Amino acid sequence: METSGTYERYPAWIVILSSLVSLLIYASGFVIMLKAGLIVALAYIFYILVLEYSLLSRHCVNCYYWGKRCGFGQGSLSSLFFKKGDQAKFCSQKFEWKDMIPDLLVSLIPLVTAIACIIIEFDPLILFAAIILILFSTFGNQFIRGSLTCKYCKQRELGCPAAMLFNKEQ
Repeated sequence: METSGTYERYPAWIVILSSLVSLLIYASGFVIMLKAGLIVALAYIFYILVLEYSLLSRHCVNCYYWGKRCGFGQGSLSSLFFKKGDQAKFCSQKFEWKDMIPDLLVSLIPLVTAIACIIIEFDPLILFAAIILILFSTFGNQFIRGSLTCKYCKQRELGCPAAMLFNKEQ
């Protein structure tokens, strides 16, 4: 950690932990969607891949951490597939609550599907997957972002639209 309280390169354990939280959310959503059918579950995975591609190709390329190990590992991954962008674009992007809808749908669609499946025919596996989904989408993400990643992010200091949205002081 630098003296400014930010990471130039995040420790590997933070990247692993943050990636595990995302994978648990995706996996529990997949299990739930699989109950609705293989095609539906594959469409869900495709949706996640499109969101990840968009993040890596449009946002990570302009981030301070492009080519570096950010708290989510995305900066290093983005540099493997995409050319470096313009950091000024990252700082000037506007981010509003409506921009979170595609990310929220990653959890909401499987959650609604789980509720419907449980009403139609109780399945303890679907209930368990829904509980995992809720816990990691809420408390897991809050812990990762609030305690391990955003708190020590150099890009946050330089200008981060998401930090501005969530910063209650502004």
